[in-house]
Amino acid sequence: MLWIFLIILLFVLIVLRVPIAFAMALISIIGIAANNVDLLSNVPRSIFSGVNSFTLLAVPLFVLAGEIMARGGISQRLINFSKLLVGRIPGGLALVVIISSVFFAALTGTAIAAAAAIGGMLIPTMLREGYDKGFTTSLIATASTIGPIIPPSIVLILYGVIASVSISDLFIAGFIPGFLMAIGLIIYSIYVGKKNNYVIKDTKFTWKLFFKSLKDAILALMMPVIIIGGIISGIFTATESGVIAVFYALIVGIFIYKEIKIPDLWGIVKNTAVTSTGILFLIGSAAIFIWYINYESIPTQLMNIMGFAAENPLLLLLIINIILLIAGTFIDTISAVTIFTPLFAPMIIAAGVDPVHFGIILAVNLTIGMVTPPLGVCLFVVSSIAKQKVPVMFKHLFPQVGILILVLLVVTYVPQVIMFPVEMFR
Repeated sequence: MLWIFLIILLFVLIVLRVPIAFAMALISIIGIAANNVDLLSNVPRSIFSGVNSFTLLAVPLFVLAGEIMARGGISQRLINFSKLLVGRIPGGLALVVIISSVFFAALTGTAIAAAAAIGGMLIPTMLREGYDKGFTTSLIATASTIGPIIPPSIVLILYGVIASVSISDLFIAGFIPGFLMAIGLIIYSIYVGKKNNYVIKDTKFTWKLFFKSLKDAILALMMPVIIIGGIISGIFTATESGVIAVFYALIVGIFIYKEIKIPDLWGIVKNTAVTSTGILFLIGSAAIFIWYINYESIPTQLMNIMGFAAENPLLLLLIINIILLIAGTFIDTISAVTIFTPLFAPMIIAAGVDPVHFGIILAVNLTIGMVTPPLGVCLFVVSSIAKQKVPVMFKHLFPQVGILILVLLVVTYVPQVIMFPVEMFR
């Protein structure tokens, strides 16, 4: 069968470091041409229909909002607030990393931004306080994976667009797995903190300091409350919330915190354009890929190949989880979403699994790949900041990845954990 050869070719091209957008477009065009289908009409139409989505406008808007907030002075304020809350607990700075990652997740929706911002500020402090370098860097990397899970999440937006699933439902479902990841890492960090006597020596708590720190951080903390609250309550859509996020971030960064100057906006917009263009180019290529796999009825043929597994949702989810865990170590998260959503979503829906449930499984699974060797991108971001080699992290990295996999299993096989809030708001 030609499509099997083309899917294998796709992964060969990925291993050879061909950009995934080009690889998907190439194998799709070969498949379309081999079936004697009109390329000139179907390929442009597929690309246009793929990116011609009101919901997709949320992607550059949230990227822009994240860039503004990252430059707008909120990073240190959030870290100071987190440090005051949990600094006195054993492993306090480790808990600051995790709580700050939760805050950043609700602001930027990306793991790399959180890893870079938190790593740049907390790695020197943690090492100065005597924290093990491998523990410090591995924790910052794994905690950053909360970013694509807690809304607003670019990964969930892309999945929702490709699979035609409600973005609001995905956002509501993303909270609990994100918090479960944070809780698991907190428990591990407290254990390591007690074992190694990691305590911040100069941290004291007073209500005066608490309210001062809260005053500094409150505007940053209010942004996710406004955005997510508005989406859940139905006041505005995910795309409209992106517009609100941009204006809110601009007002806070320029007029209140006064950390952003007008000349800085050019660099912010340029970075946003580069990031967003790459994502939208991927979506356009994915649209051709989706057209081709639907033309060939590949999801149906995959179900026939899997046989009995396709009739057992639990076994099917296990097989797909294993495939995604392996693929996630080699393919970046956004690219993996564009490849695997059109392949697996129809199979999952046919097996009776809620597409919202599968979207969260997909997101949690692929974010684990961001901290799994050999190509875990967050590992390289943090290692470059700390100026150390990635293997230094392995001793503490594997228990932390084990915690994330445990959360993945809970999300996969106890769907009520994430679906009950969705059902409440439907």
